Amino acid sequence: MALYALLDYDTLKKYDISIKDFCKTAKGLKAKILQYRDKNSNLEDKKKRILEIRKYWKKTLIINDTLELLPFCDGIHIGQEDLEELQKKYNLSPEKIIEKLRNGEWKIEKNFYFTDVPLNPKKKVGLSTHNKEEIIKANTLPLSYIGLGAYRPTSTKNTSNILGQKVIDLIKYSYHPVAVIGGVKIYDKIPAKFKVVGSDICKLTSIRLRKKKIFKKK
Repeated sequence: MALYALLDYDTLKKYDISIKDFCKTAKGLKAKILQYRDKNSNLEDKKKRILEIRKYWKKTLIINDTLELLPFCDGIHIGQEDLEELQKKYNLSPEKIIEKLRNGEWKIEKNFYFTDVPLNPKKKVGLSTHNKEEIIKANTLPLSYIGLGAYRPTSTKNTSNILGQKVIDLIKYSYHPVAVIGGVKIYDKIPAKFKVVGSDICKLTSIRLRKKKIFKKK
């Protein structure tokens, strides 16, 4: 089981943690993937932060939801609602949407839209799932992995569907690698390919920074 670090920008601000310090802690914990999630900033600020993350993070970098920033990342993670919106907007099947995201078939303009010309190498695409039915459907899509949760309640997202230990039974239905999401702790033992940890990394980073400041004062 590998660590998948979730860099939620609002949580970083809450704990007064820099992108550099978060990435440093994630590397120290031997995380394999880092996802940048930012629900409130404008597109230009998100782009600047992606480029800053790239300075300190050389492994796989995933963007959450923001399709316009996919060219700057190694992949994207989307939710069920995101996939439905893309289907409606572009009148494409879920399979075709995922295929185009993986192939990097897009064009960046004022308004995002797809083209038929691949502009970048293969991208990783992850999709959130919450139950057996969504996992079975995800099995038919050319995904790189699925997110499964929420494992516990979390303050960073509305998690009305708490799976708890049910995730252990649900993992076996997936043909794709599974990343358990939602309130996951650094030391949780979950039989999945990845565990997605965000707030716990921030807490650990914050403790280390406070100790460092105290040590300097002495």
